[in-house]
Amino acid sequence: MRPALRLTRVVTPVAAVLLTTAVAACAPAEDEPEQSGKSASADECAVADLPLVKDGVLTVGTDSPAYEPWFVDNDPSNGEGFESAVAYAIAEEMGFAADEVEWVTVPFNNSYKPGAKNFDFDINQISVNPEREKSVDFSDGYYSAAQAVIVLEDSPAAAATSLADLAKFKIGAQTGTTSLTAIRDVIKPEQDPLVFQNTNNAKQAMLNGQVDAIIADLPTAFYISAAEIEDSTLLGQFQYDGAEPEEFGLLFEQGNELLPCVNRALAALKEDGTLADLEQKWLSDVVSVPELK
Repeated sequence: MRPALRLTRVVTPVAAVLLTTAVAACAPAEDEPEQSGKSASADECAVADLPLVKDGVLTVGTDSPAYEPWFVDNDPSNGEGFESAVAYAIAEEMGFAADEVEWVTVPFNNSYKPGAKNFDFDINQISVNPEREKSVDFSDGYYSAAQAVIVLEDSPAAAATSLADLAKFKIGAQTGTTSLTAIRDVIKPEQDPLVFQNTNNAKQAMLNGQVDAIIADLPTAFYISAAEIEDSTLLGQFQYDGAEPEEFGLLFEQGNELLPCVNRALAALKEDGTLADLEQKWLSDVVSVPELK
């Protein structure tokens, strides 16, 4: 990864420290799964017949920088990191070779704006929610994640044992993310949360003492704490609005007819265990993280 700000030395390999509450969902065994009501048959999903942005090429969008553990070395095209690996697994399942996948940069906040897209789908830890679904379409979920709280070990915030305790402190997150919404709706801090353009800015703000804690999805929070910010710790995790873990989905231009074929590929990857294997490889297994209530 090439972060915009050099924060600390990396203290341990990501593969050894990334532990999540990942839920490896199982798809139905039928050829035409109906998880979202948007699926297709094999005959309808021949590569030559797919409605692609660029003929014969699967164009995939994500942000830059592309953070670990979702991508490695800020290079989505290397197939390393969970989301890069998922994108290439979907492409292969759909009949594309690796060299028939092209990546384009799409800023996170621009991805779910209304209008035409220059990609076939975007993969960038984008949570499926009703507000975004007014402007774009989403695939079935490919990952579920809780929110997590990162603090410095010597910070007064490190003594918090509940969301009510945490509400007394200055908290920040990246703009446009579910993490920011969760701060406002779940933690409900006494002070307005600080909003940052990207995760690197949020991390540096905590090191500078501008915020006492930052919020991120659990896998990202593990990586930040274990490999990027020395003397930091994960205070705990919590679910957004007390619901089941939120789903990340692939994002499509609204009405994109490619969506049913991508859902078909996703269902196959869930059914044969590929998606679970990729979670295990890049995000590791289940760990007991304190739950904040």
